[in-house]
Amino acid sequence: MRKLATIREITRIDPIVNADAIELATVDGWKVVVKKGEFKIGDHCIYFEIDSWIPADIAPFLFKGRSYKGVEGERLRTVKLRGQISQGLLLPYWGFVDVVNAYHRTRIETGNAFDVTDILGVQLYESPLPTNLAGAIRGNFPNFVKKTDQERIQNLKKELRDWNANSDLWEVTEKMDGSSMTVYFRDNEFGVCSRNFDLKETEENAFWKMANELNLRESLTNLGENVAIQGELIGPGIQGNKYALSKPMFLVFDVYDIDKGSYLPFYERKIVVRELNLKEVPCAGMRSIFGMSIEDLLSMAEGKSVLNNKSDREGLVFKRADGSTSFKSISNKWLLRNEE
Repeated sequence: MRKLATIREITRIDPIVNADAIELATVDGWKVVVKKGEFKIGDHCIYFEIDSWIPADIAPFLFKGRSYKGVEGERLRTVKLRGQISQGLLLPYWGFVDVVNAYHRTRIETGNAFDVTDILGVQLYESPLPTNLAGAIRGNFPNFVKKTDQERIQNLKKELRDWNANSDLWEVTEKMDGSSMTVYFRDNEFGVCSRNFDLKETEENAFWKMANELNLRESLTNLGENVAIQGELIGPGIQGNKYALSKPMFLVFDVYDIDKGSYLPFYERKIVVRELNLKEVPCAGMRSIFGMSIEDLLSMAEGKSVLNNKSDREGLVFKRADGSTSFKSISNKWLLRNEE
């Protein structure tokens, strides 16, 4: 589960040009605009990540009269204040009794991101799916397949230091702005899933229509292995069709070995994708990230989409060649233009 609200340490405070009342605080790889003098370096505070739905009683100053899944509150977006990008919200943690009690009971090491998402009732905001994608629900997303959601590089400061110490190769692919689709075959059972649900087969559902168009039931049966094919469904009626496609397209980004409980290395994935006659997400090649900073990786995320050079790409996904680790670097330029 995504850690949307965590206790973290402020590592930097920087001034903002031509701003007397606000300044810039850094927690891990995130930059957040705060009121001047509210925090100092070394303070521990609650960091709320972008896409969090913040209940109104936690931050009443954000409340604009809206609700999500029955909870009044507001969604955190990437914003620009006085020319400075700000991502998230920082609040002192000592004002929340349940958080204080839980945090100090753990006696965790300073600097760890202690998760208080559930304690504070923070939810992940997800835009409602259009009718053609929502479909009839067969059940929850299967527990024998890993959900498709890489961690953002801003949350991986410590891990990046470790990766910088070696010369592993990483596959770099374009992060597509569509709808996550998973097709699985397990012990002769075939299924099609959206990001969160296993779906019933219906004529109008876009995920099932694509699976049938690609003949995936027969192809996976012939393959004879317990696997899940995961990718992005893009095209008309999906996220505004930023790639200006005339018809839907399914682009694979992962193949999951259900029996082993792990993703295939890139070379094995490519063999399976070729055998199934599928297409993959655009790849920018293999590279080392030795010596690269979070800022370097965020800068790399900027650029135009391979599929439509008139559209900014959402970002990049980095996968270690052995398939064991991955992360995403989302373009801040894209976030500022496209967050609803």
